[in-house]
Amino acid sequence: MKFIEEIVVDAFLPTFRALLAEDLRDRGFTQSEVAEALGISQSAVSKYAHGEVATNERVATDPRVVDLVSRVGDGLATGDMTPVQALVEAEVLIRQLEEGDLLSDLHEAEMPELASHDGFRSIHDPEGRLRTVEQVRSSVRRGLRMLTNTSGFAGLIPNVGSNLVESLPDADSVDDVAAIPGRIFDVKGQATVPGEPEFGVSGHVAGVLLSARAAGADVNAALNIVYDAGVIEDLEAAGYECIEFDPDAPTDPVREHLTGRDLPETFVVYQSGGYGIEPITYILGPDAPAVADVVRVLF
Repeated sequence: MKFIEEIVVDAFLPTFRALLAEDLRDRGFTQSEVAEALGISQSAVSKYAHGEVATNERVATDPRVVDLVSRVGDGLATGDMTPVQALVEAEVLIRQLEEGDLLSDLHEAEMPELASHDGFRSIHDPEGRLRTVEQVRSSVRRGLRMLTNTSGFAGLIPNVGSNLVESLPDADSVDDVAAIPGRIFDVKGQATVPGEPEFGVSGHVAGVLLSARAAGADVNAALNIVYDAGVIEDLEAAGYECIEFDPDAPTDPVREHLTGRDLPETFVVYQSGGYGIEPITYILGPDAPAVADVVRVLF
């Protein structure tokens, strides 16, 4: 009797780790950094590097495995992906391959009796909340990198600070929206990001996003920047619809001004200020990188 988990341990894991170790080394990781990233010893990394660990050719050449190695390697190298997300992504692929797929085939080769049965059925949910949460945080990181790499972005940060936020697909509160704790500030001409994306740390920009969603807008991300007439003119010239709202409105002003509109995938709302209220521009779109990309038209 051989469990499919043994196939994972004996065939998938050593092959996946060997490929990922090679990918990370190609990206400039030291042996100790590879060991830390994979959660294994340096001696194990050395064995992978010298081909002293048996790998499975079918696993190594499967395009889904090759793609996962590339995505995880890139995510770990850039910092966009945490070890938690890397683990979840690998687990999801393992469960997919176990269900009537590559690992199931390898399992049946070891246990021919399984051919007459339905075999293993995956119980791992690829749309699970943990995976989605990590994907949203990763998306915010990518958007942040785009912003901080955009020369001049610091000059668009308002006095209250900027924030880049992205929500879970079914978000209905700020706890379902990832953002930067403490906001992004201009420190001597440099956009300064104080921490990693977290959920539930933005009340203001997350609130604008949730109001837009409540009005029927199909958006998941938002970014606030300074308001001035020139910014709005440039955004309109680039083809973005810009909608003004009254921040002093007694009800939810963003929701009130957006309800019933046929809104594009990415658009802008802004307010030109009020008593004790700093004027602000908000860019809303499908995800954090898409929103961050809009900023580039201002330079």
